[in-house]
Amino acid sequence: MEKCSVKFKSAFWGVSLLVSLAMPFISEANVKCIDAEGEAVIVNNDVPSSKTEAIARAKWSAIEQSVGVEVKAQTVVQNFAVVDDAISKNIRGLVTGYKLILEDNRKDTFWVRINACIEPTKAQDALMSLALNNSLAVFIPARKPKVISEYTGSHGTSLQTTDEYDETNVLSEKLIGKLIEQGYQVVDVAPTHAMDAADIEKAVKSGNYMTVRSLMYKFLSNVLLIGKIDYTISTKKGEDVGYGISMPFHNVTVRLTYRLITRDKSGKNIILQAGAEEAKGLAMSVEDATEKGLQALQEKITPIVLEALSKHIKGASKKISFTAKDVSDISANFQIKEILQNTAWVTSVEEKKLGEFLVGYPENIVYLINSLVQKGFRLTNFTNYSVTMEYR
Repeated sequence: MEKCSVKFKSAFWGVSLLVSLAMPFISEANVKCIDAEGEAVIVNNDVPSSKTEAIARAKWSAIEQSVGVEVKAQTVVQNFAVVDDAISKNIRGLVTGYKLILEDNRKDTFWVRINACIEPTKAQDALMSLALNNSLAVFIPARKPKVISEYTGSHGTSLQTTDEYDETNVLSEKLIGKLIEQGYQVVDVAPTHAMDAADIEKAVKSGNYMTVRSLMYKFLSNVLLIGKIDYTISTKKGEDVGYGISMPFHNVTVRLTYRLITRDKSGKNIILQAGAEEAKGLAMSVEDATEKGLQALQEKITPIVLEALSKHIKGASKKISFTAKDVSDISANFQIKEILQNTAWVTSVEEKKLGEFLVGYPENIVYLINSLVQKGFRLTNFTNYSVTMEYR
């Protein structure tokens, strides 16, 4: 019995040793090491602080490269200084190590190049913490007919057509224009070649939205409008439609199948809106009839999408405690309330007392701070649910 116990112990320690030896290789397999650059302005000749900020920016650039984002966090956030605190919190644990390759004091700025090692899966979550609820990625390719030959005889029109995919079409372009008019930040996925029409068709048919989630990461968007457009030539020009009447135009029916998708805090896909719509187009040519059908379809789908987005934005709003320091009279209080109400994406402003407000806001608090800094406020302190600022 004792010998058996000894054998068991030695076997156990052997397995433990193998596991402990294997662990570094398992973790290293999930790490990417990337060269990245960062630059920061030197303020009041404080070179050490500028160097620290430049390294932080380089780390963030490495994180973006590891995920393969198309929209940079710096351009989304605009005022990088405000998010330094948020970024430093997100970077912890993502950058497993880095080496300083080059540095250069350029009088007004400090520049660095580093090699940083990143965990891409954690990097995705860090980047998505800066994604906008009002940012929408749109991809709706259209399958359209292209006429190879056409012959009109006494028995109607004989057509020979082939299919072509148009990833930037009348419907998607006009829909994007309407969304921008309403103040949404829209990313047109088609020009980036991040997906093709065949991928979309598979995703919509199968309900497998792993590809969809990767698009959200890539474009730092919390909402994605994804769909596909198909067509049917319902009636050909010259075709007998009964009672001895010949069809004077081609009649093309176009159909859109779509889903409007967002993510919850755990990263799970949530469908805000899904459906299928169709419209008809009449014209002398099949191509023109298809275009007219797409225009009619766009007019039907736009109000549906806008309504779903409006409900989502209102539902995503959270209450933020806003304090303006040194407010001593009603007129100043009223002026600050008016500024808050006219700030983009603020859904409500409720007065608590002089200089204190409860603000409804659907986005990351960083964006609210950035908007107010541009309107003359100076930040003194903030958390995820509270902001303290001075109004100058």
